[in-house]
Amino acid sequence: MELKPAFLAIAVLCLGLPPAALSQRAPPPVAETPEPAPAPRHVNLTDLLSLAGPYGTFLDYLVRTDVIRTLQSQADAPGGQGVTVFAPEDSAFAAVGGAALPGLAADQLRALMLCHAAPRYHPLSSFAALAAAPGPVLPTLAGGEQCTVNITYTAGRIRVASGWTRAARLVSSVYSTPPVAVYALDRVLLPRELFPNEPAVAPVPAPAPPARGGDAADGAPAGTGHGFSRSPSCRVGAGRVLVGHLTLLASVFLMM
Repeated sequence: MELKPAFLAIAVLCLGLPPAALSQRAPPPVAETPEPAPAPRHVNLTDLLSLAGPYGTFLDYLVRTDVIRTLQSQADAPGGQGVTVFAPEDSAFAAVGGAALPGLAADQLRALMLCHAAPRYHPLSSFAALAAAPGPVLPTLAGGEQCTVNITYTAGRIRVASGWTRAARLVSSVYSTPPVAVYALDRVLLPRELFPNEPAVAPVPAPAPPARGGDAADGAPAGTGHGFSRSPSCRVGAGRVLVGHLTLLASVFLMM
């Protein structure tokens, strides 16, 4: 019976201690879990090219050669580097000879379409560095060197060149969000390996300046002093002189 006060005293002391003093092991710290990185945005290239503008011809060739599936797989590859597509406008395909593209074999046409895509996402800000690098700097999905292209960057204008064809101008950025970039071109990229017999596109000659000092439309050289002017005013003046002479002769005849 004498032990009860001792037990009561110990119980009172335990109640007065903080909870941390009663526990033998401190609770483990709570580790903060980092937020997962956002997944790459899925872009349907078929819908994009269908709705973005005048790229129906390009999309038709991509679907016909099944290159659209290759581009979509490159864009959707987990952990991949993305894809950059150079999309010629419909007017660019219209400028190519009517039988040039339909005359290609199936594997050649597929290679040509693959020449219009790079296996990496390239934002607009990267083209200045690409232009400064020596030699062909941009490999394409066609593989090898047959469709490797050059980039030029002058006064804010970006051009893409390949093979014999004149450099295509990058008209606008259709879409540029990782992992997909699509840029509009005003020309079709035609590598020399696929078009060995095609001549280079000649520049359009400037219009001749208008002739001065004469009526060039009538065939008389201006300023040479040869030939008669055939302007309406001269013809009218000559007619008036002839009428005056006839009137004078008629008056003299009547007076006789």
